[in-house]
Amino acid sequence: MKRVVITGLGALSPLGDNLEETWKNAVNGVSGAKPITYFDTEKFKTTFACELKGFDPKDVLDRNEIKRSDRFTQYALYSSTEALNDSGLDLSKIDPFDIGVIWGSGQGGMDTFEQEVGAFTSGDGTPRFSPFFIPKLISNMASGLISMKFGLMGINYTTVAACATANSSIMDAFNYIKLGKAKVFITGGSECPVTSASIGGFNALKAMSTRNDEPEKASRPFDVNRDGFVMGEGAGALVLEELEHAKARGAKIYAEIVGASMTADAYHMTATHPEGKGASRAMENALAEAGLNASEVDYVNAHATSTPVGDISEIKAINNTFGTSERLHVSSTKSMTGHLLGAAGAIESIFCIKAIQDNVVPPTINLEELDPEVPGHLKIVAQQALEKKVEVAMNNSFGFGGHNAITLFKKFS
Repeated sequence: MKRVVITGLGALSPLGDNLEETWKNAVNGVSGAKPITYFDTEKFKTTFACELKGFDPKDVLDRNEIKRSDRFTQYALYSSTEALNDSGLDLSKIDPFDIGVIWGSGQGGMDTFEQEVGAFTSGDGTPRFSPFFIPKLISNMASGLISMKFGLMGINYTTVAACATANSSIMDAFNYIKLGKAKVFITGGSECPVTSASIGGFNALKAMSTRNDEPEKASRPFDVNRDGFVMGEGAGALVLEELEHAKARGAKIYAEIVGASMTADAYHMTATHPEGKGASRAMENALAEAGLNASEVDYVNAHATSTPVGDISEIKAINNTFGTSERLHVSSTKSMTGHLLGAAGAIESIFCIKAIQDNVVPPTINLEELDPEVPGHLKIVAQQALEKKVEVAMNNSFGFGGHNAITLFKKFS
């Protein structure tokens, strides 16, 4: 089997419009939550989210690209451009059929759907939909347009696994390179769910925080007073590359991806398994593939979204997998970015990789009173980042439908 390394990263998040700014603010414990500016929230139970701050599609896209793409695709093109530039790949020297794109989005073009259908229903009933309605809406268009923008002709498709989407994309790219089916992949996920339909829908599920008077304190994973997740948006892009190919061109290597796994809870449409059985097995499978023991993992970036039930089921899964490991520290960066749904696994995998590179664990902010159901021996990094040697980091992602997706990264040597 081929070894797979990460040679490029790109991030577009509520913490910053590039990798450097996003990571800096994550380490410094900055909250991205603010009142929603995209639409009038007067009639909504939740009036805040983690929106992007400085994004301008004109920075990397021309007028036609912007006109023909939904925001989730614009985010994908933006972050993948940064990741490719970061990788230093000279595409003119690589067979285009050796480079693929596997890109995920949980919702796809929700913004386009809402605008087009809203315009239709508020009009005279005559179907005057844009000819770009369907192409902008469908979830695979991000992967398609990334390939077109850069002339990449290898394996190309989209994964959809709700909030486990981006991790499943990364896992698929990892597996294809391992099997010798490609030399390089651009992979990750993007999401633009700060829309009235998304906010309203998740409010109806009673899944989102309604702490409208203190939005920056609303996302509080593991805290006894958490009341739901905070919506976030953005994209994360990773360039995965076969090791010998990367070495031959003298590429910088951030880390190695050494294991990945998916399981299903087979339990409930929206709730995780109360004992975390599926999540535990996925973590164990990823460790087994990597040939690592649980005691060798330094950091878990938890899925922990700040929901009362979900956080504890994951804690049980982590506890079942890692026991009383002395090396392990856990944090949830969703306390800062909010929950990016299908893009969450990409941003959080990037955080794992940067933790390995910089030897620092980003914090769980707003954790003021630890839920008593969290075992005392589990080390949750709260409020401030922790400087420590990070050799191995794991990213957890779980999604509606019972999807569990785990990626495992290791310092390259």
